[in-house]
Order: sequence, then C-alpha cells, then structure tokens
Amino acid sequence: MNGFGLWVAAVVAGVVVGVTGCQSGAGTSSEEKPATATGAVEGLQGMSAAAGPRRSGGACVFVKPDGAQKFGHVGWGFRVTGTDRWVYGAVENPSGKLYTPPGGDIGAWHAGGSYKRMLSEMSRDAHYQGRSEHPYSRYRCTDSSRSDVPAARETVPVVEERGFLVGVDPETGELTSRDCLDATYDVLRAYRTRHLPKAAELAIPNVWVESLVGWTDNKLTPH
Repeated sequence: MNGFGLWVAAVVAGVVVGVTGCQSGAGTSSEEKPATATGAVEGLQGMSAAAGPRRSGGACVFVKPDGAQKFGHVGWGFRVTGTDRWVYGAVENPSGKLYTPPGGDIGAWHAGGSYKRMLSEMSRDAHYQGRSEHPYSRYRCTDSSRSDVPAARETVPVVEERGFLVGVDPETGELTSRDCLDATYDVLRAYRTRHLPKAAELAIPNVWVESLVGWTDNKLTPH
C-alpha cells in the first residue's frame, strides 16, 4: 500500500472509531417551541449578541467532549437577529451507524427559545437524552454583526433530512461525511456567522472546536 493509501486507511480507521461522536443515545425529534425561560442560567460571558444591542446576531456551538471515545459531538444555536430568541439543535445519530440514507432516523431535532432556555435545555439534553456522563458540558459562542436567519432556518430541515454518512458514499463512491459536525457547520455557515472556520469533511469535532478563535469558551452544567 502506498503512502496515500496508508493515509486514507488511517483516516477511515479514525473516523470509524470516532463516528459515535454523533451518537448520543435514544430519543425523539422535537419541533420548535415558543420561547419561555426555564432555570437559572448565567448570561453569556463576554458576548454582545445576547446582552448587547438587539441588532446583533450570534452563534453558539455546544460540545460533548466525552462523546466517541473523546472524539466529540457537537450541536448548534443561532440568534434570531433583533430578539432574545434562539434556534438550536443537533444531529445525534443514535444508531451509531456509519450510513443512514436520506429520510432515515438520524436523531435530528431543533427547538427555539430564549438564550437562558437554550442553555438550560442543552445542558440537560432535554430534547434528546444522551449516554454521556454529562450531556453537553461545554459551549463556545460568538457575536456576529451579520446574519441570515431565513437561510439558516431553510438549512435546518436540509441537514435533518439528508441522512448520515461517515466514510464512502454508496451513491458516489467518494470518501466524505454528513455528520453532526457537518450539520452544525452548514447551519452556522448559512447564518453567515463571522469567524466560522471551515469544517473539512471527516474532521474530528473536538479538533474543529479548538479552531474557534475568538469565541467564548464556557463550561455548561445541568440546570
């Protein structure tokens, strides 16, 4: 096997080990809910999108660092510009399969509410109970002077219905991915989030999270 072949084999092996980073246990998808605050959660530290001018936009990435044998799992949130309302969700992949065809159950869900409600529900895995000792234990956020809420909303059902893939696409024969990180990145990219680094195909969630330069970095405890 040549050097390139060894590299591909190593990538695939790492992906196979790490794919359960998008595996968070059994549950059901949730539709977006009206905004109501639940629990006492601290405000966003150092981020004007939640506490500052209403015209600001903002985005968050929620992390389960212990997912997939420490490879990680991520979910997303974005602010409805001009309000204190956020839309948030994830692709959980409860089966742990490397491939689920479009339309299959990939544990996709999304909801809506205030910033406090978003943190509270993500901290408790309120919409999709996970197997991690602590559901989402870390979150990173950034403000954004630009935003495209309609585009982000349109992208949410796209990532929820396109199936799940880590490895060789049976339709194209290409080595690629459509996992929790791809869903998070695609939604936040559609939102036009500033300072959003590209998420390469087959990227490891915990590695990508460290590339969020300039984003806040906070622990998330259940509320």
